[in-house]
Amino acid sequence: MDGVDVPKVTAWFESNIPGVVPPLDFTLIAGGRSNLTFRVSDAAGNAYVLRRPPLGHVLATAHDMSREHRVISALGPTPVPVPPALGFCDDPEVNEQPFYVMGFVDGLIVRDAAIAEAMSIEQRRRAGESLVEVLAAIHAVHPEDVGLGDLGRHEGYIARQLKRWYSQFQQSKMRDVPVVDEMHDFLSARIPEQQGVAIVHGDYRLDNCLLGETGEVAAVLDWELCTLGDPLADIGLLLVYWNDPSDEFAALATGPTTLDGFPRRADLRARYAELAGRDTSELDFYIAFGYWKLACILDGVYTRYAKGAMGQDGAAWEAFGDSVVRLAEQAKHVASSLA
Repeated sequence: MDGVDVPKVTAWFESNIPGVVPPLDFTLIAGGRSNLTFRVSDAAGNAYVLRRPPLGHVLATAHDMSREHRVISALGPTPVPVPPALGFCDDPEVNEQPFYVMGFVDGLIVRDAAIAEAMSIEQRRRAGESLVEVLAAIHAVHPEDVGLGDLGRHEGYIARQLKRWYSQFQQSKMRDVPVVDEMHDFLSARIPEQQGVAIVHGDYRLDNCLLGETGEVAAVLDWELCTLGDPLADIGLLLVYWNDPSDEFAALATGPTTLDGFPRRADLRARYAELAGRDTSELDFYIAFGYWKLACILDGVYTRYAKGAMGQDGAAWEAFGDSVVRLAEQAKHVASSLA
């Protein structure tokens, strides 16, 4: 199987995962340019998940398996729901690339409105509530208490993020997008004072969580962007992805949260402020930053499409180019309250 040397990985499981019963069956759950995720089933009916970098990957720092494994291992004993961390392998003789194994958590991933429509009103309500409760729980963990005090720099998070994503935008852009440049300068000049340091997930949203039967978050997934920094960046990005029925603009066209039952954006905002005990009066800055960051990321996708690297027609990459401008303009719209 592409991405898994079945005999060698099976032998590693036998030596490192207690209770596993070969033979093992590997099924790809998620792939592409991101980390590859496999469901692993053994002869006794046990289920596991294996995560490894994408095929052909050479830059270990961009898809750091040890980092993901370290984070979920550290958070396992805390109130934050994460899959059980079971083992990590960095021996290239086993599978060429590092990988880690975690316990399989059964649950629902709500990627679009079609999936959300199968949920009850109460399940949708609970999903929104739980999402904020878990985010507050993540930010309540003191990094030093769980051995993550050296996971990243403690201060200057937003300034570093602005530099990182703007540099990527400048290196990949094929045409000028003045509003992206304008918003970089605007945001750089108005960075709020960071309220302490917290574990920042980096991509916290509904479809990066597994939901249980009642709609509560059963496990938070995809910790590859996790670092230390400003916790308000997480709630800001969550609100970027969270759409209200009255919205004229949606960062995700397939966003399910406009359906009845899901809390409104203002409800999530107020609930986070209550649970986290942080001043959210400047939260619009972080929402604007979230839109701007997505514009920079999407511009890189646009460039790959335009150069034919992803084998798509012209209409597809032109749509991505239009989305870059719309996201940056939405960042400007949200930031207008900060002027």
